[in-house]
Amino acid sequence: MYKKILIFGASSELAHQTAIHFAAPGVHFFLAGREVQKLQTISDDLTAREAKIKTSIYQIDALDFDLHQKLFEDAAAVMDEIDLVIIAHGTLAAQEEIQNNIDDILREYGINCTSVISLSSHAATYFENLGRGTLAVLSSVAGDRGRASNYIYGSAKGAVSLYLQGLRNRLFKSGIKIITIKPGMVRTKMTAHMAASPLFSKPEDVGKGIYKAIISGKDVAYVPGYWKIIMAIIKSIPESIFKKLSL
Repeated sequence: MYKKILIFGASSELAHQTAIHFAAPGVHFFLAGREVQKLQTISDDLTAREAKIKTSIYQIDALDFDLHQKLFEDAAAVMDEIDLVIIAHGTLAAQEEIQNNIDDILREYGINCTSVISLSSHAATYFENLGRGTLAVLSSVAGDRGRASNYIYGSAKGAVSLYLQGLRNRLFKSGIKIITIKPGMVRTKMTAHMAASPLFSKPEDVGKGIYKAIISGKDVAYVPGYWKIIMAIIKSIPESIFKKLSL
C-alpha cells in the first residue's frame, strides 16, 4: 500500500475522489496545486475521514516550470520519500472559444501537455534515482482520436499518452511503474459547459476506478472500462468517413 503520496492538481474533483480511497492510517499526502483554500478543504476532508493520516499543502502553478524540480525536492524532504505521484491537473476550454486564438491554444497546451510532461519527467528522474516508485497520470480518452469538437484538448492529451508510453518502455527494466489513466466524460466543474449525455460518469465512481487502476498496476486504464470498447470502435472508423461525422 502506498504511504507517501504526492498529488499534483490535488484540488481537482477526480484527484480528491481518488485520494479518499488511499486515505488509511500512516499515509502522508503532499497536496500540490494553485489554490490554497481548495487544497485546505481537501486536506480537512481527508483528515476528517481518517484521523491517522498526515497532509501537507504546497502552492504551485502548473506553468511554473522552474519550480517543478523544487516541488519534488520539497515533497521528498517533508515526507522523507515519495512512493506514488499522481498528476491530475488540467483545463477544458470550450473549443469554439479558443480555436482561433493562438495564445489561448498555447496556454491550453502548456497546462494540459507541456506541464504534465515536465512533471512526469521530474517524477521519473526521482524514482529512477530512488530505484522504485509509481507515477500515475490522468490523460483522457479524448487523446485517442482527433475530433472537430475538441482537437486542441484531445491532441494535448494524446501527446501526454504517447510520452508516457515511451517513458514506461524506458523504465520498465527499472521496476518503476508508469500508469496512464484515461477517464471518459465525467460530470465535474470542468465539464459543466458540455451538453448532458448518458455517457457521463460521477466523479466518485471515476475516483474509485482510478484508485483500482493504480493498485492493480495497469499500464493503461480506461475509466470506466467500457470506454476502451467505445474508443476502439471510434479509432477503427476510416478517416474518409470519420471526418464527415458530427463528433
